[in-house]
Amino acid sequence: MAMQDAGIMEIASNPDAYARYLQTQGDNPMYSVGNVALAMAQDAEVTQFGTKERWQTMGRSVLESEKGRGVQIFARSSFGKGYTIAGAYDIRQTQGREPKQVRLAEGSKEMESALGTLLNYSAVPAEVEQGLDVPAYYDSQEMKLFIGPEFSDTESFAAIATEVAHSRFHNKGRNQYYRREECHLDAESVSCILCRRFGVERDMPELSDLRELYNGWGTEDIRQALDCVQDMSKQIGGSIQRGITPQQHTRGSRQPNRRPAR
Repeated sequence: MAMQDAGIMEIASNPDAYARYLQTQGDNPMYSVGNVALAMAQDAEVTQFGTKERWQTMGRSVLESEKGRGVQIFARSSFGKGYTIAGAYDIRQTQGREPKQVRLAEGSKEMESALGTLLNYSAVPAEVEQGLDVPAYYDSQEMKLFIGPEFSDTESFAAIATEVAHSRFHNKGRNQYYRREECHLDAESVSCILCRRFGVERDMPELSDLRELYNGWGTEDIRQALDCVQDMSKQIGGSIQRGITPQQHTRGSRQPNRRPAR
């Protein structure tokens, strides 16, 4: 826990660590902020990681020479309650089937589906605005998401993800503490994680004021803020994934909660 707390504090105070966190979280969308922080703290080269059991479900196995040389993360206890410490390994420490990765290509049906899913997660109505100088913009006064039609799919995906996050943070005005400038890094981070997960190119957010933004915050407050970003990106990303690979649907599976986030 001390290592995890130190890793979270490093992410919130070091722009390079924050940028690396966004990439690593995007490569490991199902893992928690705490486990990503732990993996980063123990392995400077970590990318995609998982327990031996997780890799086995993906058709891969840990190399004999790497056994016992992984990182330590928290995993669900086999008894069904609480957590235990488990070994996890970076993909470079494994061998086997190439992991399946979804890449959203410009003009593809998958990209069209993903953009539709993103817009479905907007907490406010979306409308096309001719002449908009950005691909997307959330107007907190009108409570509308404006979409510029003259941009590429990849530009639109990154921008819409950011602005949808803004709309959900504002929560139709219910969040009286919402300020665009204060939420912008979180919204950009949601977009970065989603873009990384689906192979969409985008720049890192501006991180020069990272230390100032989190100045005076305790570890638990930082963890909650990062958890909020991860929860939103995980929920939206899961829906995009299911929309692109409908054959993976199972009868009776739970649908994502589409109520606006707090």
